[in-house]
Amino acid sequence: MELFDVYPLYDITPVSAKGLTLVDDHGVEYLDLYGGHAVISIGHGHPRYVNRIKEQLDKIGFYSNAVQNPLQQQLMDTLGRLSGCDDYRLFLCNSGAEANENALKLASFHTGKSRVIAFHNSFHGRTSAAVATTDNPGINAPINKQQQVTFLDFNDIPSLEKEVRKGDVCAVILEAIQGVGGLDEPSTHFYRELSKLCSEYDVVLIADEVQSGFGRSGKFFAFQHHGVHPDIISMAKGMGNGFPVGGILIHPKFKASHGMLGTTFGGNHLACAASLAVLEVLEEEHLIRNASEVGDYFAACAAGIPEVKRIKGRGLMLGLEFDFEVAPLRKRLIVNQHIFTGSAKDKHVLRILPALNVSKQQIDHFFAALKKELA
Repeated sequence: MELFDVYPLYDITPVSAKGLTLVDDHGVEYLDLYGGHAVISIGHGHPRYVNRIKEQLDKIGFYSNAVQNPLQQQLMDTLGRLSGCDDYRLFLCNSGAEANENALKLASFHTGKSRVIAFHNSFHGRTSAAVATTDNPGINAPINKQQQVTFLDFNDIPSLEKEVRKGDVCAVILEAIQGVGGLDEPSTHFYRELSKLCSEYDVVLIADEVQSGFGRSGKFFAFQHHGVHPDIISMAKGMGNGFPVGGILIHPKFKASHGMLGTTFGGNHLACAASLAVLEVLEEEHLIRNASEVGDYFAACAAGIPEVKRIKGRGLMLGLEFDFEVAPLRKRLIVNQHIFTGSAKDKHVLRILPALNVSKQQIDHFFAALKKELA
């Protein structure tokens, strides 16, 4: 048997990891500034995280949602307090795509409508409606293209108003900082006008925080930079520090009914333990503040490199834009400098998505290496 060939792979085999350091099967150490697509939020092998999962596994690892699971209540309480969203309700699932899928489904249930507005360069997942709202025809099969989705540009208020006035839009979904697309952001003015229009025309506003949530932007959720209050908030990636967990936060105006949403593995005991560990470490080690401070330090360092044409993103969800395609540079950083970074749909953008406990010294190490490879 062979794996279905869906990813181009670097010839590197990590066998252990600690903090921001990966070690391969030859004993070579790598600085991880990508975190496996922004998943590693508190560092590889954090003791609190490892112990939480081990201790939970010794008790019970899984049972279905047909029974009480007090860990879900603990997670809700902690998440509500730290995020400032304690008036929302929580549905737990397993991934970002599943979170957005359920968000879109709930929006359609709530409004009785089916068309969705998304934005150019968006990425919301690889499943049915989620992939249909992803601006990449190459990963949309004919069955996905049956969904009714209209793509607009960020900050184009007249086009947005024209579309929602038609009365058939159930949801608008957007990333406050685009991940795969290349770190583009809507303006605060646009986000606030969008929120007003959604409220006026009975459209559900879905904030996709799958990559930007859990402190990565320097606030718990990136939409909080703009002072808006979405109807549904989707989250995943950094939520479990590598353990598969996702969820949506749902405004209290939505009425629940049995059978509307469901999941076998979502909110299982191990997933809750993993996410609780992440939240505890975020709070105890002040990692959201660190994301903001180190993000500012990164931007200051990048400003001194002439080849960098633009610094994109916020906190530790960052991109460096060059006037050349970055794939060869990214490969040289891995092979020569032993540093993991990321790519984007915009081939001129190098993405930086480290764990939120990255240090300024590690940022210095990156920029010293980058200067060598740009020389």
